[in-house]
Amino acid sequence: MTANILSNSVAPGAAEYGGDEISALVLDPGYTVVRGGFAGEDVPKSVVPSFYGILPSGPERKHVYGENAIYTPSPNIEIGNPMSKTGVVEDWETATDLWEYAITSRLTNTKPSNPMTNGLNEKTDDLKQEMEGVEMQERPLEENPLLMTETGWNTGKGREKPIEIAMENWGAPAFWLARSGVLSAFSAGKASALVVDIGASSTSITPVHDGIILRKGTTRSPLAGNYISDQLRLIFSTAQPPIPLTPHYLINSKTPVDAGASAQATYRTFPPGTEPHPSFRALQEERTLTEFKESVVAVWTPGRLGGHNQHGGTNLDLARTQAARPFEMPDGYNQLFGAERYRAAESLFDVKMALSDAAHPAPSPAHALPALIQHALSQVDVDIRPHLLANIVVVGGSSLVYGVNERLKQELEALYPGPRVRIFSPANVVERRFSSWIGGSILASLGTFHQMWISRKEYEEHGPGIVEKRCK
Repeated sequence: MTANILSNSVAPGAAEYGGDEISALVLDPGYTVVRGGFAGEDVPKSVVPSFYGILPSGPERKHVYGENAIYTPSPNIEIGNPMSKTGVVEDWETATDLWEYAITSRLTNTKPSNPMTNGLNEKTDDLKQEMEGVEMQERPLEENPLLMTETGWNTGKGREKPIEIAMENWGAPAFWLARSGVLSAFSAGKASALVVDIGASSTSITPVHDGIILRKGTTRSPLAGNYISDQLRLIFSTAQPPIPLTPHYLINSKTPVDAGASAQATYRTFPPGTEPHPSFRALQEERTLTEFKESVVAVWTPGRLGGHNQHGGTNLDLARTQAARPFEMPDGYNQLFGAERYRAAESLFDVKMALSDAAHPAPSPAHALPALIQHALSQVDVDIRPHLLANIVVVGGSSLVYGVNERLKQELEALYPGPRVRIFSPANVVERRFSSWIGGSILASLGTFHQMWISRKEYEEHGPGIVEKRCK
C-alpha cells in the first residue's frame, strides 16, 4: 500500500487507490442522513441518520447513533444533530464519531473494544501497553482512500477539517473533497448542468460548467422538506376541529373510527422524570409528516394555486373539487385531504400562499424556487444560460413530492419563453435521494481519477490547506 507514494505526475497501481483489490470509500454527509459506501457500487450500503441520541450517564452525557438508538424512547433521551440547517458542520467532535459509526457499522471493521473494560480481564500494565499498540495500529480507513462531499457554500475551515479527520483519526491513505452539486450533475451523466437540490433543511441551486461549480451563481433557500412539514403543522392546527399529530411511540392501542371522528386510542405514559426530551417527540412527529408528504402532498399544476383558471374561477376552488386522498394518523384519526394537500407545498413556488404565525414567519419572495433559479442564472455568463436551462437536474428527497418537476418546468417556461427548458430527474427514488453519493461513486471508480487523490505524503508536506489548492 505504501510502496509507491501518489503524486500528480505518477499514476498509482490499480490496486493502490482503486481497482478490484482495494476500493475507495465515498461518504456523503447530509442534514438528515449520512450515506456511505464503496466506489463503483450503485447505492450506498450505509445510510445512517444524522440525528443522534443524548442519554444521561452519571455526570457525563452519552451519545448513541443509528436508527434503533434514536427511535427508541429511552428515559430522558434528547436528540441532537452535528449539522446546521444550511448543511455545514457545527459540532466537529460529534460529526467525527457519527461518520465513523456510519463507516464502521456497515463498511469496515469496528475498532477493537478495550479488553480492560469488558469485565473479562484484570487491569494490568502489560495489557494497557498492548492495547495502546492496538489502538495505534487499528484505524478504520487504513486500506481505503476516502472521497467526501461538501456543500457549494462550505467555509474554509469546513473544507480543511475533513482531511484532518480522514488522515489523523482514520488513517486514510488518500483523500478527495468534492462538491455535492457537481457530483449530482455527474450522476445524471452531465458535465454542465443547473442542479436543483431540494433536500430536508434547504433547497440549493448550483450552476456547474465543465465539471466546475460556478460559486457566484450558487444560491440556497430554507424552503425545503422541513418547511413543508411546518406548513402541514399549521394546516393541522388551524383546521376545524384541529387535527391531532401524535407520534407512534405514544400510542399503546387504537380502535378504528370513521373519517373525521375523534381518535379512540390509549396512550403511553412515562414515569415522572423519565419522559423523552421534546426534541425526541419532534423527530418522531417528523417521521409521521414524512409519511404524509410521501402519500398525500402534491404540487398543483397547471398554473398557481392562488391564481385563476381558464374558466374564470380560482384554482383553489378547482382543487377542492379534485379527488381527495385519505390518510390515517398513528392514533387512528383519519381524514380525506383535498385542497390542503396542494396548499402545503405551494409556497415553494408562490410565497403568497404560505401559512404563517409567530413561530413561522412568512418567507421572502426571493426564496421561492423560480426566483432562486432566476437569481442563479443572472450571476453566470449570458452565453451559457441557454445550455444550463436545457440541462436542469432536479434531485433531493423532497423533489419526490408529486408534481414538482411539471410545475417547475411551467414556471421556468413562463420566465424564459425563448430558450428550451429541459428537466432531467431520475425516476428511481434511490437515485433521486442519493444522487451526490452516486456521482461520487462514479467519480472515485474512474481509472483516470486515481492520480487526482491527495496522498498522505502530500498532506504531511502541505497540511490541511492543500484541500483549498487541489479540490476546486
